[in-house]
Amino acid sequence: MITAVKDAWIITQDPRRRIIRGDVVIEGERIISVGEGYKGSADVEIDASGDIVMPGLINTHTHVAMSVMKGIADDMAFPDFLEKVFRTDSERTDRDIDIGTKIGCAEMIRSGTTTFVDLYYSEDVIAKATAEAGIRGVLCWCVLDEELTTQKGNPLKNCKRFCESSRDMRKIIPGVGLQGVYVCGEETCRGAKELSDEKDIPLTFHLSETRGEVNDHKKKTGRRPAEWLSDIGVLGKNSIAAHSAWLTMNEVRLMADAGMSVSSCPVSNMKLATGGVAPIPEFQKYGVNVTVGTDGSTTNNSLDMISEMKILGLLQKSSRWDPTVTKAQELLDFATVNAARAVGMQDSLGSVEVGKYADLVILDGKSPNIRPLLPENIISNVVYSSSPANVKTVICQGDTVLEEGRMRTMDEEDILSVSEDLWRSLCQR
Repeated sequence: MITAVKDAWIITQDPRRRIIRGDVVIEGERIISVGEGYKGSADVEIDASGDIVMPGLINTHTHVAMSVMKGIADDMAFPDFLEKVFRTDSERTDRDIDIGTKIGCAEMIRSGTTTFVDLYYSEDVIAKATAEAGIRGVLCWCVLDEELTTQKGNPLKNCKRFCESSRDMRKIIPGVGLQGVYVCGEETCRGAKELSDEKDIPLTFHLSETRGEVNDHKKKTGRRPAEWLSDIGVLGKNSIAAHSAWLTMNEVRLMADAGMSVSSCPVSNMKLATGGVAPIPEFQKYGVNVTVGTDGSTTNNSLDMISEMKILGLLQKSSRWDPTVTKAQELLDFATVNAARAVGMQDSLGSVEVGKYADLVILDGKSPNIRPLLPENIISNVVYSSSPANVKTVICQGDTVLEEGRMRTMDEEDILSVSEDLWRSLCQR
């Protein structure tokens, strides 16, 4: 099937970062033409005259199934927050994980996200729900020391089974998720890295999210978390370190030498008041691949990557007293081309180019919040002015999942109708 998106402003995110006016043509799952007016016969034509077509956003750190838990542990001191969330998490059922995933996917679709990196247990349940939603999940099964988990069986073995069972699922990329050094000993960390290397799949983990985490690990091992992970050979090109807020320049250089990525989650860190600001300019200077994540709905309450890009930029500018850092183009890069590289799909995702998957978002170019709209200001308007309300249509790997504001893949009303009862049930458990 051929779909032609007609007469749009196209933010290509190609190597030249071209912004052009024209058509995007899709055949099956992939883009076959960008820019020139399409003269052939299309099965579907989308009138995008004056609208913006851009790559689907990529959220590199979240816990999607926690969407049904939003508001369950707000405005609490960090230790109290952790205690409540971990207790609630341990009581979850497959049904509420399924519903939570679908709520989260719907929210991400409506805010222009077509790919997300998840770190959780029960990724088999999450995979089925994500496939139904129609977007791409890089689903990293949570691995930690067996004596510290509430999972049935050994977490690393559970992860291996999931990687095998899901490897042929369309739009599902299995991965390995280390919870963090505070519950993962050397044997667990090495085992996770070996599995990631063996299957050439992403390895994501929480890293240096809080000062307490760093200090405790240094007391225990004599090394800061990133130094210790480097020493035992866990850092690598497949690694995505979430948060990464409490780091030294030596750790930044070690991460750069390993060729790894970070997922900065500014809203989560500010909401939990854990302090620390990820050293984004230093990551860029030394060559760490910078991306953006929302974290989950208990620490952020939102999975909106549009606002996350903006807030990341504002936090860097404000904390450094420098309005020139993290420019709008860089912020969009973090959420598209850089994120595609982080998940090992830079040849298929992150830009609107011939041969890549048709992961596209169409923004309403007639909305006053992003007008005036010109090639000179279009990137700034997307990053600093747009919102999920501007998202009209979302296509993931050639499939239209949102069309003119209507969800095409799920019955949103049915899913949302049970959400309040599930929330109350979680609180009572």
